[in-house]
Amino acid sequence: MTSLAHRAAEAFTTYPTAYERNAPDARVVEQALAGARQSVFWLDDLGEAPARPTLTAPTIADLVIVGGGYCGLWTAVLAKRRNPALDVVLLEAETLGWAASGRNGGFCEASITHGEPNGLARWPDEFELLEQLGLANLDEMESDVGSFAVDCQWERTGQFSVAVEEHELEYLSGPDVLDEQQTREQINSPLYLGAEWDRRGCAMVHPAKLVQALAQEADRLGVQIFEHSPVTRVETPRTGSAIVQTPRATVRAERIALATNVFPSLLRRNRFQVIPVYDYVLMTEPLSAEQMASIGWANRQGVADMANQFHYSRLTRDNRILYGGYDAIYYSGGKLRAAYEDRPETFGKLASHLLATYPQLEGISFTHRWAGAIDTCTQFAAFHGLARRGRVAYAAGFTGLGVGATRFAAEVMLDHLDGAKTERTQLQMVRKRPVPFPPEPFSSVGINLTRWSLNRADHRQGRRNAFLRAMDAAGLGFDS
Repeated sequence: MTSLAHRAAEAFTTYPTAYERNAPDARVVEQALAGARQSVFWLDDLGEAPARPTLTAPTIADLVIVGGGYCGLWTAVLAKRRNPALDVVLLEAETLGWAASGRNGGFCEASITHGEPNGLARWPDEFELLEQLGLANLDEMESDVGSFAVDCQWERTGQFSVAVEEHELEYLSGPDVLDEQQTREQINSPLYLGAEWDRRGCAMVHPAKLVQALAQEADRLGVQIFEHSPVTRVETPRTGSAIVQTPRATVRAERIALATNVFPSLLRRNRFQVIPVYDYVLMTEPLSAEQMASIGWANRQGVADMANQFHYSRLTRDNRILYGGYDAIYYSGGKLRAAYEDRPETFGKLASHLLATYPQLEGISFTHRWAGAIDTCTQFAAFHGLARRGRVAYAAGFTGLGVGATRFAAEVMLDHLDGAKTERTQLQMVRKRPVPFPPEPFSSVGINLTRWSLNRADHRQGRRNAFLRAMDAAGLGFDS
């Protein structure tokens, strides 16, 4: 009975995380955040981008691309490489890269399945091939970036997955697992108990400069790019050209590629496939030589911990630390609003957790804080498809790992529009659609219950409650 009572008590016991156990004084956090402005560092660092025209006159094209982020720009560049004679028009509702493509962490991962566990759980029979395709895509992207006129600050440093709790050590696997001492020789944090170093599968990049590089390459190839030209409707009559409608003019085209990411789909079939989940980020001032020496990090890997509510961090070229993650916030109704980007509670947590990770950096200041909406789908990796009698292709649902995967998705969309039967289009991952999210209020209830459960698991040494186990069994998990 004593044993049963002990196990029952353990089931309801919660423990502070390593970040909470080592939290700095609240005044230290407040001082560190005092000068942080609500602004995206990458876009500020880029400076003023060249102005592009708005679509104001009727236009004819072979291919219209809707969306001027990574996915749309890669589609434009790769389409012109396949067929230089193609007339390609790209329409962006705001400015190129202003949303997720200009404000992400700059982690360019090889995985097109949102990591090994997700890939193995969903597509076990083709996972080895998916890994090969993902690495090949990253290698090709590295070659592309090296040929672009703009320096994207590409660094193929790999990624460190770190354990900060004892129970997370069992998650470390693979050929390059480091013990606590070896980990701290790489990155000196008292919280790091061990790590796995994936040396090939991730590169660091300057997100906004990658947008700029792709746009310049598209210009060079002859793509027509229009900004402030939101698409309001797509018509595909049975005969004649498709019609893409913007507020001031239309484009008639043979084929259409939709790269609208988190924004409401122009196809009714996809309206419940994606929800916006807000992710929050801090950027420090540049570290001094003494501060860099105190933390090491000479190999400049990207870093992510292994909690359900994980943090990610990296160095910029001028040795700032970008630090994000942990909270992944879904706002009731699934709306996209600028007001959601300022969340003092989350910025305070992130600042506290960074200073717990590197107590030797006490006194450092944050210069930027920002947020962005992630296009989350229930399979955590992009879904692909073809609609309107083969004339409209789409890809969305990258769930935070789109920097590299958008290039692969662009190839898939072009394969689909060409009517080509390729290795990519035959993948189960490409052919199968994810389970849609339910309408409100059921989405809010389910997502917030899942977030609460994930937080609780992190405070219960990784033990997942009955709700999470049921969601896992149904293939409907939710990860921050």
